[in-house]
Amino acid sequence: MTTSSWVPRAACDASCASAATGHAGRRVIVTCRATLRATVALSLLVLAPLLAVPAPGRSHVQRGYCRLLLRCLGVRTTVSGGPIRNLSGVLVVSGHISWVDVFAIGSVLPGRFVAKSELIDWPGLGLLARVLKVIPIERANLRRLPDVVGAVARGLRAGQTVVAFPEGTTYCGLAYGRFRPAMFQAAIDAGRPVQPLRVSYHHPDGAPSTVAAYVGDDTLLESIRRLITAKRTVVRVQVESLQLPGTDRRELATRCETAVRGDSGQRSAGHALVA
Repeated sequence: MTTSSWVPRAACDASCASAATGHAGRRVIVTCRATLRATVALSLLVLAPLLAVPAPGRSHVQRGYCRLLLRCLGVRTTVSGGPIRNLSGVLVVSGHISWVDVFAIGSVLPGRFVAKSELIDWPGLGLLARVLKVIPIERANLRRLPDVVGAVARGLRAGQTVVAFPEGTTYCGLAYGRFRPAMFQAAIDAGRPVQPLRVSYHHPDGAPSTVAAYVGDDTLLESIRRLITAKRTVVRVQVESLQLPGTDRRELATRCETAVRGDSGQRSAGHALVA
């Protein structure tokens, strides 16, 4: 696969991700906790095909499933602000820190996700990706980008909720990338609103956490290990003001990035180039 200058390069790498401290003298407790969490999480993956069954209240089932899976991994979710549940055809955008983002957002606003194509081949999580009808994107292949934008626009016109991560890659959560405007064209083409979300990860005491970060050369197994051995990770999902699409994708991207970042935008480092 060829690379292109469109692909953002994050300043973050695997060294940014760190596990919670304070467990050195409690190895038995940590091991037991990790084993229990991993076992229950794997059992939930077996039930994943049930999410594909058309049924009334399916969105409620998906929200509950995502929240339960997060709890099995040691992640608790808090939500501030109220998403509009009965609004159809919404593009949801947020910063991108980890594969955990998919389930954190799914526990609040379930829908189809735009995610890297490699996710389809991941063990366990790949099954969930197929069940949830992930829209795959090859981030290094610029020629396929219009097809992805077109697929998102069709989903929005059909009344679907579609979730995208316009940074184009993951950051550790202490540094951020710019919102690239390409995906916002789908909302403009479909004439549908955009719902920005602010997603952040924290230790139980409220301090920012990079335990869930999935960056650089980090592996899925190492990322899961950090989560299930940490005492607890809290993911905060803050629902920001709904944005009308307008006609300028760059201006729309800027509005949504401002809504998502707020004051924390001042800490942003390693911005990607705008496409």
